[in-house]
Amino acid sequence: MDYVQLMPGRTFRPWHSLMYYAQRAVTPRPLRRAVANGVAGYLRIRHGMPELVNAASKDDTASLQALRAEGLAMLPRLLDHNQIDDIHAYLRNRPLSPHGRSTPTFLADAPPPEVRMAEYSLADVLGCPHLLELANSAPLIRLAAHYIGCKPTISAIGLRWSYPREGTGTGLQGFHRDCDDWRFIKVFAYLTDVDEGAGPHVYVTGSHREHCSARLAPYADEEVAARYGQQKMVRVTGPAGTFFAVDTHGIHKGLLPKSKPRLLLQIQYSLLPVYMYDYAPAAGLQMAKIDRYINRLLLKRPKA
Repeated sequence: MDYVQLMPGRTFRPWHSLMYYAQRAVTPRPLRRAVANGVAGYLRIRHGMPELVNAASKDDTASLQALRAEGLAMLPRLLDHNQIDDIHAYLRNRPLSPHGRSTPTFLADAPPPEVRMAEYSLADVLGCPHLLELANSAPLIRLAAHYIGCKPTISAIGLRWSYPREGTGTGLQGFHRDCDDWRFIKVFAYLTDVDEGAGPHVYVTGSHREHCSARLAPYADEEVAARYGQQKMVRVTGPAGTFFAVDTHGIHKGLLPKSKPRLLLQIQYSLLPVYMYDYAPAAGLQMAKIDRYINRLLLKRPKA
């Protein structure tokens, strides 16, 4: 589970608990695929597909094929330098919270020495220039719809700083799998330059197609290297504006930065809401031509 900004507290409703643990307990891959296909088929009948889904380009097709085959697809640049500058200017005086906690807050250039990762509030993420438009952009909605098999749900969006620290990575900075839904993808964008010293994302290609146990346990680096070999452990580096899509049911981690911090944007598209989250849609944010179904977990429906 990568982002918890939408979850003020883990307050499970009974049927949410049932759905959450069903997703975790159903581990055989053919059965998970059958359930995902069935849910996607129902949602296609109920909500249709995005209108723009048939306008796919060669880049869209190549990205979808790579995502299905490898679990990781590099995407074209979807933010220009001026837009990235706008994002950094907006965030300059916005408070951050340590990952998994709401306090103490601090600014990005003054993290407490014990903090490895920190996140902006959902309100600040949604209010940030260009991000909501990006999450609803044609290339991303098309990719998500084709991969998931129906009109997708934006089930998480977040901005996280990772800071250089000594030691080894644990938690999200150690190898793990996500099990957020029956079928889902995450789109990542580097908003700072990311080289080997800035904590690149690492993904084990092909591991999204494997059976995994109901109990999601971390994987030791040595275990992953011995099982898959270094050639399957892909490190994604690149300048600010690097985009890639990942099926994080596969084994992955964000390396602990060693020399400079990393700012990462994540947008998650899924079949259903993540039933571990207690969603609190934001009010007062409007955008022309937005699909209310896709964004229903983020934005309150305006009163008639």
